Amino acid sequence: MLERPPAPVTHLGIDEHRRGRPRWSLDVRAGEYALLADRWHTCFFDLSGGQGLLGQVEGRTADDTAYWLAQAPPAWRDRIETVALDMCSIYASAVRRLLPQAQIAVDLFHVVHLAVKMTGDVRRRVVRGRYGRRGRSGDPEYGIKHLLARNLENLSPAQFAKVVSALGGDPAGWEILAAWIGKEKLRHMLNLRPRATGSTPCERDVRGRLAAFYDWCAQNDDIPELLSLARTVSRWEDEIVCAVLTGVTNATSESLNRLAKLEARLAYGFRNPANQRRRVRIACTRGTRRQPRTTAEERTRKVNERELHPG
Repeated sequence: MLERPPAPVTHLGIDEHRRGRPRWSLDVRAGEYALLADRWHTCFFDLSGGQGLLGQVEGRTADDTAYWLAQAPPAWRDRIETVALDMCSIYASAVRRLLPQAQIAVDLFHVVHLAVKMTGDVRRRVVRGRYGRRGRSGDPEYGIKHLLARNLENLSPAQFAKVVSALGGDPAGWEILAAWIGKEKLRHMLNLRPRATGSTPCERDVRGRLAAFYDWCAQNDDIPELLSLARTVSRWEDEIVCAVLTGVTNATSESLNRLAKLEARLAYGFRNPANQRRRVRIACTRGTRRQPRTTAEERTRKVNERELHPG
């Protein structure tokens, strides 16, 4: 896709992009269908510089990801220090295979998303077990469902009192309250990231707050959703701690992935995957290819045999 190899990258981002529907063809001799175009693309992004989208490969398996990384020169791969990705074991296995020297950082947005989803799952299960139906207007648990998804530091004293009064009156509410506290304990650890504190955190402090989250989950082991979240966090513990210590996120990958989706909508879809990759590459590297402009620079152009100087 590029005439020359990309410049060295310190932080690499990996994310998947759904390009459309898969395309199949019938092999008459074998009597089976063969995949012509996968519905997924794996994209590689420059998180430490301004190169944008570095490359794409069709598919989202570990072999597809490793194939693209193997095409890069060894010196280019050795310069990579951190790889940011979602909580995807497929990409993590490919990174460990081709980039053994690089650290893996899980995007913290997805960690918070799992915690918020866990709180909502507990609330819906408790409400259905208590009323035998879905929550509706007038239920105390339904009236605070949006407050449970917000950050604790963003709640006003009146909103915090509303949450406590709605959940602290019966054992069913205590279960939702325990799940909400578990979410906030996990966020308390994530708030040590450099972007929130302005300084590099100490790994001992991060591990200590994470241990407090595990301890709270062990005290409330009768909540299956909370235990499932604790197991997931434990499985990705080193990658989450790396994201908190380094501050590396996959936000650039998500923003460029959004540009790729908008490009497909503007084209009303693509039938040719190669053309789609070219169009996406143009859209996601436009900022890099744009020539810088200076205010002191004076440009002239001829119009009807005369030179016009912009004032």
